[in-house]
Amino acid sequence: MDLPAKIRTLPTSPGVYLYKNAEGEVIYVGKAKNLRSRVSSYFHEGRWEDAKTGTLIREAVDVDYIVVANNKEALALENHLIKQKKPRFNILLRDDKTYPYVKLTLAERYPRVYVTRRLRKDGSAYYGPYFPANLAYRIVDLIHRHFLVPSCKVDLTRYHPRPCLQYYIKRCLGPCVKELTTPEIYSEAVRDVKLFLEGRQTDLVKSLRERMAEAARAEEFERAARYRDLISTVEQLQEKQRIAAVEGDDADVFGYHYENQMLAVNLFHMRGGRVLDRREFFWEELPELASQPNEPDDGETGVPACPTTDSFRPADFFSALVKQLYLAQHYVPRNIYVPVDFEDREELEEALSEQLAGEGGRATRVHIIVPQRGDKRELIDLAGNNAKQSYDQRFRVMKPKARAIQEAFQDALALPELPKRIECFDISHIQGAEAVASMVVWEEGKMKKSDYRKFIIKTVEGVDDFASMREVVARRYKRVQEEEKPMPSLVLIDGGLGQLHAAAEALEALEIINQPLAAIAKREEIIYIYGQENDPVVLDHHSPVLHLVQMIRDEAHRFALTFHRKRRQIRDRATELREIPGVGESTTRRLLEHFGSLQAVKQADVAALSAVVTKSQAETILEHFRKLV
Repeated sequence: MDLPAKIRTLPTSPGVYLYKNAEGEVIYVGKAKNLRSRVSSYFHEGRWEDAKTGTLIREAVDVDYIVVANNKEALALENHLIKQKKPRFNILLRDDKTYPYVKLTLAERYPRVYVTRRLRKDGSAYYGPYFPANLAYRIVDLIHRHFLVPSCKVDLTRYHPRPCLQYYIKRCLGPCVKELTTPEIYSEAVRDVKLFLEGRQTDLVKSLRERMAEAARAEEFERAARYRDLISTVEQLQEKQRIAAVEGDDADVFGYHYENQMLAVNLFHMRGGRVLDRREFFWEELPELASQPNEPDDGETGVPACPTTDSFRPADFFSALVKQLYLAQHYVPRNIYVPVDFEDREELEEALSEQLAGEGGRATRVHIIVPQRGDKRELIDLAGNNAKQSYDQRFRVMKPKARAIQEAFQDALALPELPKRIECFDISHIQGAEAVASMVVWEEGKMKKSDYRKFIIKTVEGVDDFASMREVVARRYKRVQEEEKPMPSLVLIDGGLGQLHAAAEALEALEIINQPLAAIAKREEIIYIYGQENDPVVLDHHSPVLHLVQMIRDEAHRFALTFHRKRRQIRDRATELREIPGVGESTTRRLLEHFGSLQAVKQADVAALSAVVTKSQAETILEHFRKLV
């Protein structure tokens, strides 16, 4: 069935649709109140005039869909699939910055507190996020000093002969040593910490006052004094929070600046009416589809008009960004100020409000607001001005001086012409295992990821970086010769003189002469030019030429390391399965393809395994993993 025919069979229910290309990769994920209407609207004649949509439709050969009960479920599922599949036609959040939480390990015999940036379903309680980030560390330090609940790594499932330093400096109750404390005293401290982190200071102070009075009646004056000091600390913090609450609510404020197909976004985190932190996002290459077509049959007029530059649609962009930032997150501020309205803003408000109520049991409404005037609009404008500054710092610093940097680069490395294309190589392995290499490309002022290449080392055994580099460079430029493509302005090697000479030998074997070739040594950060090895180039640490070379080198290293990790993971999964009697290479491949991961194979029962292998093999696999537990 061809794609238009399949679309005519789609249901009219709400759901999520996934466009796929010829390789079966998901290239776009969208949501719809009416699946058939939304997906078919991509093929309306007017839509073909949109170059971006046209590009998507030219690549799409199939569409899958998932029906859901309502549009709020579609919002959540769309967000999950975008983060999981990372389709290239969707707006993707590329910033990986996370804020810290305070973790209280309630599942442990003696709970402890930690600062963490990863939330897990492990029975612990998580509080936050905190910004600025050092606030979380200050809170944990306060817990150590006043509540005496530690953050140590000591095994508390058994007793030890003596406590660590934290006990002696009065920052821990000492649960690691028998009779230094009791489970009852420790549990009381953990309850106090929990009340403190939950913001229930009034309940905490009331409980502390009762215990202080009880200790005084029992003439335990030292314990009573400790409760008195703790009450004083909590009341001081409570007063500061009251002042902050009067000054204003929690809010996140967005601003953006778009120019020359590049985008900078600033996000201000306001807590208690004050800006506590600022977050920056950048997109140098927005995806080739930044919007969904409006559903033509729902009778809606769409969102209010907003500024559109070239093919950038701010409404569609902020719809995608807000979903990815807040859906399924532990914390959502009560107010989110965005510079433009978007189609599903009200539905997203409802979904986030329900999410917030589910997390904390509070019926708190989340408001996504598009201020038009007044103080709130001034906040949007302030964030927009800062986004403009971020844009200038990120993109304009090098863009206006691009030719000057090229000229400085040409002069520093004695190149015959201005560098237009640089290809950089790096080798990655651990003790010779799964040796791989990468090649990244810088072209006309930016990294050209479509030309990146990965190499599996084929002819070298053991640890021999020089031979590996010789093989990879030879393979790369033999192919360039066969395809009659031009050589780059510079071949850059991540390494020292040994790797540089190995690359030179590979080029000489291919009879490639006069090719500019250089290497950057990792520790010294000096550049060796082939033919001038006795006079290496030592650039100033602030030199833009050095920064450019380092950036290209670091990208090659990152790309090689990522590929190496992936190869090693595949090897490790296959190795563990092939240790099982009766499980060979083809069976291993079928199991991993069917279940997706080794962990999923371990968790499968006989019935699930029998869908891929025979029942006797399934029982053998199950027995093998049982013995390892």
